[in-house]
Amino acid sequence: MMPAYCPDDAPPGEKAVYAALRDGEGTEEWVVLHSLGIADHVRQVEGEADFVVLVPDTGILVIEVKSHRSIDRRSDGTWKLGNDAPTAHGPFRQANEAMHSLRSYLERKHVDLRSIPMLSAVWFTGVRARTMLPANPEWHDWQVIDSEDVKSAPAAILRTLAAGTTHLDDKIKYFSYGGVGPDSETAKRIANLLRPKFELVTVAGDRRRARESQLVNFIEEQFQALDAASDNHAVLFTGPAGSGKTFLAMESARREIATGNEGRLLCFNRFLGKRLANDLAGLNGLRVSTFHQELLRLAGIDRVPEGAGPTFWADELPERAMETLLDGGSSLVSDFLIIDEIQDVATDTHLDVLDLLVTGGLREGRLLLFGDFERQAIFDNETGRDRLRSRAPYMSTYKLMQNCRNLPRIGYQVNLLSHLQPGYQQFRRQDDGIDPVFRQYQAGQDQSALLTTAIRGLKDDGYELSEIVVLSPLRDASTAASTSDPWLRQILKPADGLTARPGQVQYSTIHAFKGLEAPAVVVTDLDAATTTDNFDALLYVGLTRATDRLIALIEASTLRRAVGGTT
Repeated sequence: MMPAYCPDDAPPGEKAVYAALRDGEGTEEWVVLHSLGIADHVRQVEGEADFVVLVPDTGILVIEVKSHRSIDRRSDGTWKLGNDAPTAHGPFRQANEAMHSLRSYLERKHVDLRSIPMLSAVWFTGVRARTMLPANPEWHDWQVIDSEDVKSAPAAILRTLAAGTTHLDDKIKYFSYGGVGPDSETAKRIANLLRPKFELVTVAGDRRRARESQLVNFIEEQFQALDAASDNHAVLFTGPAGSGKTFLAMESARREIATGNEGRLLCFNRFLGKRLANDLAGLNGLRVSTFHQELLRLAGIDRVPEGAGPTFWADELPERAMETLLDGGSSLVSDFLIIDEIQDVATDTHLDVLDLLVTGGLREGRLLLFGDFERQAIFDNETGRDRLRSRAPYMSTYKLMQNCRNLPRIGYQVNLLSHLQPGYQQFRRQDDGIDPVFRQYQAGQDQSALLTTAIRGLKDDGYELSEIVVLSPLRDASTAASTSDPWLRQILKPADGLTARPGQVQYSTIHAFKGLEAPAVVVTDLDAATTTDNFDALLYVGLTRATDRLIALIEASTLRRAVGGTT
């Protein structure tokens, strides 16, 4: 099935057909394309085929689905479907035009269709159309599929293709002599030609506007989360990457300030902290920073000591900050405390500091905490949630389920490669038919040429260089940082947490970019053998930074291992 899911907003008839074909027996070798955009339509500026079913050694069926509970073909030749306005452009003509559009496209791509039955049909999922529709010269009886056929969808497809092939045999001499196609290889080639290449129908500006509107609007789940924040004094919001946690943390801060409270919004990553401070600038009474920046401020340290190591950050700095908080009294305590990326902050020492930052402490204070405890704890803090529960026993938990950031195809690839359980199942954004791209390289190979091709391809697809980010699990040894390619060295600039300048492609480690996102992301240097710890978590974080386009350069054996193969 392409795509590997049926969108929540699909018409009920399409959902029923999708499920019937997905779950039908004997369809293992079939290829089913759902909601296939047609850029070069024979009649319209652009169109769509609800389903294209490729059955090896049998044929191709283009299906128009109608979910209506009533159908009427009037004496004047118009169609009345349910409550829709009457139209002269009936469903059989729609299906036929879609089929001919696809046929013309494939012929231009030099696909030999001479012995391949390519047919069209209409599936009326809400009525028994095979008995209701009278015979008519505008369509063949075998082109009608109805509600009863949903129970045995594969059989209905085979019945239609068989009858259609018989019709072609009557009209075209020797049509099926020697057998009909497509064979399995031809079916795969046709599928690859039709999707994604056939669906590039929107320009970059349209994609950009759609992305912005989809990402900014709240969804019902997020309104419910904000209600939970107002109804409970302390809440832990959990959810996978892209479920809107940072978005909700920002909105929660605005609402707290609007009620006259003063407080802090802290996060773990420096880049995210800079972005949050920039977006929330001007909110009087709100202090925005990273957790460690706030510790440095409280400890009165203007410059990090030279050679400061793990002991300084984990023990010495928190202790000095706590001394200041204990000496300073209530003047340093906040009315509320909002923490994003709490999974990376929830160590015993850090929780001791947080306990002093808010009125009532962790046990009784106004706390709004946001975290992902599935794969984003890439800083060796696997037991953070248990520590939080012991320190804040009255804290409610609200789980965010919908992915608001990534296009569905990116989310499903993340499920597969980073072994998420149960993984993403619901998506806020509509699919655009473009699959993530995974380019294999051999261990030790210079990836500069692959990176150049990836960036140029995204640029040709309408993305500004400033909309592209290159990520890597490596720092100085990453492809972006170490490349000798003249063009790459000219356009690549280290990320700083702010928007890139025109003509620049920012690059960063996956660690540093956690909590942020970009329209197009290229992840390089994905080699499990060179990544010491938490490779699945790094893969998860890196791949989920992309809102629209994802390209990953991954070492060959690592890819095989990620998808469950052997090395």
